[in-house]
Amino acid sequence: MWLLRVVIAQLVLASIALAQPSRSSSTTTVTIVKKHGYPIEEHPVQTSDGYILTMHRIPYSKLTGNDGKRRPVAFLMHGLLCSSSDWVLGGPHSGLAFILSDAGYDVWMGNARGNTYSRKHASKSPVFQPFWNFEWHDIGIYDLPAMIDNVIYQTGQEQIQYIGHSQGTTSFFVLNSMIKRFRSRILSAHLLAPVAWMGHMESPLAKVAGPLFGQPNALVELFGSAEFMPNSRAMELMGQVMCNDQAVSQIICSNMLFLMGGWNSPYLNETMIPEIMATTPAGCSVNQMFHYLQEYNSGEFRQFDYGKARNKKDYGSKTPPNYDVAGIDVPIYLYYSDNDYFASLIDVDKLRYTMNPKSLKRAYRLPQTKWNHLDFLWGLNVKEILYDLVLDDMRSASY
Repeated sequence: MWLLRVVIAQLVLASIALAQPSRSSSTTTVTIVKKHGYPIEEHPVQTSDGYILTMHRIPYSKLTGNDGKRRPVAFLMHGLLCSSSDWVLGGPHSGLAFILSDAGYDVWMGNARGNTYSRKHASKSPVFQPFWNFEWHDIGIYDLPAMIDNVIYQTGQEQIQYIGHSQGTTSFFVLNSMIKRFRSRILSAHLLAPVAWMGHMESPLAKVAGPLFGQPNALVELFGSAEFMPNSRAMELMGQVMCNDQAVSQIICSNMLFLMGGWNSPYLNETMIPEIMATTPAGCSVNQMFHYLQEYNSGEFRQFDYGKARNKKDYGSKTPPNYDVAGIDVPIYLYYSDNDYFASLIDVDKLRYTMNPKSLKRAYRLPQTKWNHLDFLWGLNVKEILYDLVLDDMRSASY
């Protein structure tokens, strides 16, 4: 009964967010980075299908200044309902973008179509339904190629090092199974909470919604997709009022995050909750959610299931094709944990055993058994527990 109340509260908050206009510009990737004294740039990128994305760049650290040297490139890609803000919310000590910048990297942060920073198109408006006819397959085959190609062009570097969280790992697998030319452009990939197979996902929300919305989705043919949980001023205000350290209601905010990421993590930095609420959720397409629920229902890692008729038309078969994970030839490092509602140990093992063993350079299971899906971004002591290791792996991959 208590869990049901939490679910209902989450749905109520989601409906409030959907009813509110876009959030203010008081808490953005740019304002956060500037607050800590680091340089920040915004770069628009247009995909081949017309979406205009915003990339954020920290070209050098405030500790070194601009010495004119060309730096190795680190490209960071966020998860579902998230944005580039994920990588800077923790500040210079815990935000991975700052840590990489201080380590000498030219840091670029992507933003997928439809999130807070990428709500433009050459001919479509996000006010109307056709804008939202996409899912995370499109992020892999359109958004990542456009952004990575732009980074290489802007920096003059021949290769990047890729860091993804959650959906940022899913879209990486899509990209590298569908467009092989990126093998030569990615020096190494470091995947936090990797999400591919999802048949053993433990999320309570997936268990409720999966049987309803994870079926072959012929409704998409009739009605198209729509926007899901955009960020709003209401969420930002709720974070400030209900989720600060002095509020007795902070436990509600904590439980909302546990519901999404994994239960009873002792690593939740509760002081950060107002900032998290101010930037997350950042919005996505309903089809992104449907595609993940299909993965949960089918136990397969494959393209979107539209139903037999459209599948036959689009794919040449009644069922969607699987992604060729075994054929990916990029040096990959996996980092995963026990208490992750979205990347279960069984599903990560399936990923490990399917991958080309020559490509899998590390599969690191965190010893912290209660570390959850969101702790990879905002967990207490995340630098010492995880990011220092990621940085060491990135350095060794460059030799």
